[in-house]
Amino acid sequence: MPIRSQRGVRRLHDAVVFAQAELLAKRIEMTNQTADASPLAYARVAGAAYLVITIVAVLYGGLVESRLIEAGNDAATAHNILAHESLFRIGIVLVLIIYVSVVVASWALYVILKTVHANLALLGLLLRMAEAIVGATTVLISFAVLFVLGGGSSNVFEPEQLQAFAGRFLDVRTAGLDIVLVFIGLGATIFCVLLFESRYIPRLLAAWGVFTYLSILLLALVSILFPSHPLMLETVLYSVGALFELVFGLWLVFKGIDLKRWESYARAHAS
Repeated sequence: MPIRSQRGVRRLHDAVVFAQAELLAKRIEMTNQTADASPLAYARVAGAAYLVITIVAVLYGGLVESRLIEAGNDAATAHNILAHESLFRIGIVLVLIIYVSVVVASWALYVILKTVHANLALLGLLLRMAEAIVGATTVLISFAVLFVLGGGSSNVFEPEQLQAFAGRFLDVRTAGLDIVLVFIGLGATIFCVLLFESRYIPRLLAAWGVFTYLSILLLALVSILFPSHPLMLETVLYSVGALFELVFGLWLVFKGIDLKRWESYARAHAS
């Protein structure tokens, strides 16, 4: 074969090898970018869900619960619900939005934190799922209240009796929410402990979360053991919890997590 032909073939071979190497490098770079974007995307999903939970919970408490429910007065509460049934049903939808958002936020946090400690992250997820299931049960109780007050139960009961039945259903719903708080306190504390350990977010923020959710757990136990506890205790702890979830959600949406630390845990988890 002539020397020029050999040189031409060699140059063509070198060009093909170079093109393949360049293509491989681009693929690796794209893969790394995708890996980098993935935990940030999950963090932002969790943050957005936390913001939805906080905003919707405030709307529900301020626009629905406070206007319809009068503690210790079954007749007034029943009258309010019947007079504003649409508002009561809007409250049911708002509560459903909250618990769907809880599922989404917990799933996203599990995906992020399973590289830190897979078993604990799974336990946190399961506890938050239990929270959502019990919460959905309280929504069914709200439908039962409408059924009773609407006269669908029976015509043999007097209005006062139906009002009393509805009041007892609402009492059961409140007790169910105390159980919800137990699962929130346990599951969310686990997530915050893993965030503290990993330093995916500032440790001060994670420690605030641990304190917040342990306080929520304490409130739940106090409510179960001492139903007549001061309502100011609930107001203070709910306010602190709402403030944390607002700040936490904003942090995850706009700051995300520490990617370098996540990559370090991900490599250790994969090895």
